[in-house]
Amino acid sequence: MSPPSRFLLLLLSAALLSSLPPRCPALALAQNTVTHLPGFHGPLPFHMETGYVGVDDRDDVQLFYYFLPSEGDPAEDPLLLWLTGGPGCSAFSGLAFEIGPIAFLKVRYDGNLPTLVLNPYSWTKVANIIFLDSPVGTGFSFSGNPEGYSVGDMSSSKQVETFIRKWLVGHPHFVSNPFYVAGDSYAGKVVPVIAHLISEGTEAQHKPLVNLKGYLIGNAATEDRIVHFSRIRFVHGMGIISDELYELTMKYCEGQDYDYPKTLECASNLDVVKRFISEIDNAFILDPLCPSLSPRPKVITGDKRFLQEFPGENLPPPSVPDLECR
Repeated sequence: MSPPSRFLLLLLSAALLSSLPPRCPALALAQNTVTHLPGFHGPLPFHMETGYVGVDDRDDVQLFYYFLPSEGDPAEDPLLLWLTGGPGCSAFSGLAFEIGPIAFLKVRYDGNLPTLVLNPYSWTKVANIIFLDSPVGTGFSFSGNPEGYSVGDMSSSKQVETFIRKWLVGHPHFVSNPFYVAGDSYAGKVVPVIAHLISEGTEAQHKPLVNLKGYLIGNAATEDRIVHFSRIRFVHGMGIISDELYELTMKYCEGQDYDYPKTLECASNLDVVKRFISEIDNAFILDPLCPSLSPRPKVITGDKRFLQEFPGENLPPPSVPDLECR
């Protein structure tokens, strides 16, 4: 996430926290109605509910959510559970930067409170959406026990499955709505797992029954070797690399690892392809290419799951880009 995005989310989060009553127990926060947001002029013209749901045996792990009912027909429109990637990016990012009814006004940041405006393309025009801070430790989600933060993809997916069933207990009028699990980026790894767990629970007659209809993933993290070579096909199709470079790369790199090619011919062609790809935003090629959040960027490698430091790159602090950077 780029510097303006992270700063704006932290600023709004701090303002939201300051408006909450002090020393409130976690469960008491359930189903609060938010009528105003910092940076938005006047009361919100749509309903926004926030709250917590306990998802472990002792309710030590509390997952925070934003719920926005459909602007169309809430009783009939689909119910969508949205997970932002990371892992660890706040669901407010999905709400304000992607599919929610508000967005930041895109002007150069001047140090003042950023302005929020309505998003005319919000998915809430046709769907009820739950934006969930998951896994625990993301956004406002927390654990009362330090051990609760020790979660992985599978355990956090099980907690999300618990969340939606408990949430439906508190919102029984949405039980019959068509239900979809959705997310982007790293959520591509867990959304199918969550859908599978919900399906298994429904077959086992776990109540309340969830009317699962499918799942949606965008810019999904899956298996790195598959993803990387599919990107080569994509950038070729978009005219970013030449036919000759594409054909040579696919010829010499067949069956090889994108990150660790075995032959000189494959490595040489991949180096050229990677230089082209490095000049575009890999989530959406029409977006501006934005600097990393940290002056010492960390790259998560999907195969070995470790943080790799690049101490020699971007040592001077990057300049603050426009709000077009997400």
